[in-house]
Amino acid sequence: MTHPFIPKLDAFGGIEIHYAELNDYENNCYVVVDTASGKTLVVDAADAAPYVLGLVDAARESAAQAGRPEIAPVGVLTTHSHPDHWQALAEVKDALAVPSLAGEADAGEIPVPTDRLVNHGDTIELGETVLELIGLRGHTPGSIAVVIRQPGEATRILTGDSLFPGGIGNTWDDPERYRQLLTDCVERIFRRFPDETVFYPGHGLPSTIGRERGFLNRWRLLGDLDPVDPSTDRYLDEA
Repeated sequence: MTHPFIPKLDAFGGIEIHYAELNDYENNCYVVVDTASGKTLVVDAADAAPYVLGLVDAARESAAQAGRPEIAPVGVLTTHSHPDHWQALAEVKDALAVPSLAGEADAGEIPVPTDRLVNHGDTIELGETVLELIGLRGHTPGSIAVVIRQPGEATRILTGDSLFPGGIGNTWDDPERYRQLLTDCVERIFRRFPDETVFYPGHGLPSTIGRERGFLNRWRLLGDLDPVDPSTDRYLDEA
């Protein structure tokens, strides 16, 4: 690997997200910690198991330095079935002795057995924090995004390869898959979450919903879809 391994931290409310790019494809791994309980979820053990476990160690060290409860991993969630998102899954799962989770429609394509099948609307309890799971169909049938809320803080969403700065995920020139993914992103993310919401994709850098919202009609045109009145793409609580 020539890409540097540089762990980063997003701390907000009672949550820490330790994350880093793991390889030259800029695959991200996220380690989400509920600081009050220490309960911890790994999202996308994509590659380089020592780096994934290094993020877990960084979370462990952060808890120790702050005098908080020791971290307690509860699972490894794979956002979707493409091989670049589970290369380290078996090793990390064994090292942490935790179950694996994946979208039900994708689990059969992941060679590591999935212990918990999840779907749109399911939740994961991380101590006192309840993570919401959103299905975003199109990049794969069972892609899952993870919503992390804290009172008084901007929501964070881990979007896998379904939503990136500048556009939705690859649908391989399939017009129906493109329509489905864009529809899910609009209805399940852009209309549900305000502009300050931060999203972290499966590769590369984060963005905000507000930064991307104004481009939705451009994304429609790229998929040969009709543009709509931009007011219909607003966060619905603003309507």
